[in-house]
Amino acid sequence: MSASWLLLLLLVMTWCGALGSVLFKSFTSSRRKLILLAGLVAYGAGAGLNILLLAYLPYTLVMPANALTFIWALLLARWVFKESVGMFKLAGMACIVSGVILLLA
Repeated sequence: MSASWLLLLLLVMTWCGALGSVLFKSFTSSRRKLILLAGLVAYGAGAGLNILLLAYLPYTLVMPANALTFIWALLLARWVFKESVGMFKLAGMACIVSGVILLLA
């Protein structure tokens, strides 16, 4: 599998984890079982991709890259739940992105 595909799958893995958690939070207020099921599918897809990626990429890259889930979660919290994003959260986001870039170097 090419490096560009693996990096794309790494991003998709983290997106699935964040989407799953957003759906779980949505379930807590709506109690709709379909939302819970969608959250389980998204979270499960992220876990499955994590396992797949561990076969092709170093553990020291895949596991720390899971921190990108926090970036997606922050963006989704702002967009879906209208939560505030202050300077400290943005600074934390910058630290996470910087750390992942350093891991790729």
